[in-house]
Amino acid sequence: MVTTEPDTLTRLRALSTSGVSDALDKLGIPGQALGIAPLDRSFRLVGRAWTLRYGPVGQDRGTVGDYIDDLGPDDVVVLDNQGRVDATVWGDILTTVAHRRGVAGTVIDGVCRDVDRSLELSYPVFSRGNWMRTGKDRVRVEATQVPVSIGGIRVEPGDLLLGDGDGLVVVPAARVPEVLAAAEEIERAEQAIRDAVEAGSSLREARVRHRYHDLQHGAGS
Repeated sequence: MVTTEPDTLTRLRALSTSGVSDALDKLGIPGQALGIAPLDRSFRLVGRAWTLRYGPVGQDRGTVGDYIDDLGPDDVVVLDNQGRVDATVWGDILTTVAHRRGVAGTVIDGVCRDVDRSLELSYPVFSRGNWMRTGKDRVRVEATQVPVSIGGIRVEPGDLLLGDGDGLVVVPAARVPEVLAAAEEIERAEQAIRDAVEAGSSLREARVRHRYHDLQHGAGS
């Protein structure tokens, strides 16, 4: 697994998905997971991707996996169920164990169930929604710690994920330093614009002064 310095996660926690999304656009990196949203808008998650890919069952019985015992703090469970909304791959027991182990959160390209437990424990789950029908004998584990697809975005083990009320963004591990630097620059400039407007400046003047229209443009664009 790709290791991440604690300082990196601390910097990421201070950012919003909007700021990181703008930084990804500036750098030409696809990373906004379409259709993946938190069960509760107050949920936030930050951590490293631990990935699992599901597939449909064949003649054999399905498997959902007992992987959760191997995960801990700063890990984000990333479950690729191919966007299926007819069978869940996450529920009450997994939420309980993940919370006890300090897992950072769960991301599903698909649906979950037992929402009340997630809300009760304030355990962040990001998914395409929720439904009660079990995935047992309907899905099977095809591979773990492999590249997966979440909301149309490739996620590799060790990539960084940030989720908040606006959705989920994925930062490729190899691009973390430049994405963080760009996102921090963008959020500083936008805060300066807000401060200037509150101090009496016009929005037009504040945007020009802080180069608002250049913030999402890559070098040479």
